[in-house]
Amino acid sequence: MIFSEALGRLEGLGRSTAALVPGLVIALVLFGIGLLVARGVRAAVRRAAEMREASPGSAAVLGRIAGGMTILVSFLVAASVAFPSVSAADLFNLLGIGGVAIGFAFRDVLQNLLAGILILLTRPFVIGDQIRAGSHEGTVEDVWVRATVLRTYDNQRILIPNATLFVDKITIMTAHDKRRLAFPLTIGNGDDMREARRVIIEALRGTEGVLADPVPEALVTGLGAAGVDMTARFWIDPPRRRDAVDALDHAISNVKDALTAAGIDLPYPTSQVLLHDQTEAADGDRTRQREGWPAGKSPPRARWQVLREDREDLERKDEAGKQERV
Repeated sequence: MIFSEALGRLEGLGRSTAALVPGLVIALVLFGIGLLVARGVRAAVRRAAEMREASPGSAAVLGRIAGGMTILVSFLVAASVAFPSVSAADLFNLLGIGGVAIGFAFRDVLQNLLAGILILLTRPFVIGDQIRAGSHEGTVEDVWVRATVLRTYDNQRILIPNATLFVDKITIMTAHDKRRLAFPLTIGNGDDMREARRVIIEALRGTEGVLADPVPEALVTGLGAAGVDMTARFWIDPPRRRDAVDALDHAISNVKDALTAAGIDLPYPTSQVLLHDQTEAADGDRTRQREGWPAGKSPPRARWQVLREDREDLERKDEAGKQERV
């Protein structure tokens, strides 16, 4: 009795297994086809990324991600064919629950991963661009999926998380072919502003690295404490950091020499300190002292005058008291 029941169960299991064999074979074939398709997708994505001037490492990462997604879809399709009782919706629900758990566990990693993929796809900057992100500035050496490699001007390597670059503000100095530079200067109050402007512009036009178009400019920006404040502006091409430093060095030197040769003053702030040590009779008396503040309509009395008057008043009182006692 027991033996026959066990034999029946084995026969049923064998029939069930035999019924699953065609589905398993088809599922393996589909999964094999999916692996081949994933290889083709990986290569296609890598070539497309390289055509968009992505680095070889970044292109390989994007290709692996696309290939992995293709393999995952192929596995889900094969599992649905091999086990008809398990629907694709059940598999996606299982993946969804697992994805939420993984997302909570590796939130920062996934955030940088997604930001890196978006940066590689949207390409706000490319390899070789010079950017400023927060307090860091340098040349982009590579864009990884997790971080962007930045080489500073003093030859240090900085890894900036991609999520930071994707969310925060960044400045791309080499986004355009040309770049405008400027530096402030001050001329004397008695100098001719039109002549100073002409001299500055001529000096900038003769400076190495300064473009003739757009034309250089010399603008009056205000009246400062030492003289007339001006700003010299000009354009350079290419806009890289080394070229900007060299152009500023040459421009400032040429403008300074040209203004000096033209007899235009380059004043600097000065201060006048008045020390009244009460050694002269006129010190403290604004109507008589040689330098200082103007007297005005109601000038204050000098300290020595007040002390002398107080002393004289005290002497008069003492003299009056003596006479009364006499």
